[in-house]
Amino acid sequence: MKANEPNALSKTTRINLLFDFYEPLLTEKQRTFLKYYFHDDFSLGEISAEFGISRQAVYEHIKRAEQALESYESKLSLLERHESLQNWTVQLVNVINDLSLNEQDRQSLMNIIAQINSPE
Repeated sequence: MKANEPNALSKTTRINLLFDFYEPLLTEKQRTFLKYYFHDDFSLGEISAEFGISRQAVYEHIKRAEQALESYESKLSLLERHESLQNWTVQLVNVINDLSLNEQDRQSLMNIIAQINSPE
């Protein structure tokens, strides 16, 4: 499924997000093929020519890598937790903005939220 097909963008976005979380758990070949296909938008034919294997072999490698990412997510839920944290953050910011706070207190709370959301 490529970018001009229905739901391709949402699938590509999901795979890229899962890849961000679980890349170290994939094999080198899985990482390479997923990067070429989903990040760099190479076609199966372009990847097969690059690596000297059939389009079907490329397709199977990509499908197995997608399945691995989904399997990791079903067990670890890192993307789900990240999205939940993002949703809670938006709600918290909205509540803070609705409160009658002076600017210094509001900024202090926003700084705390930023620290919670920043990677260590």
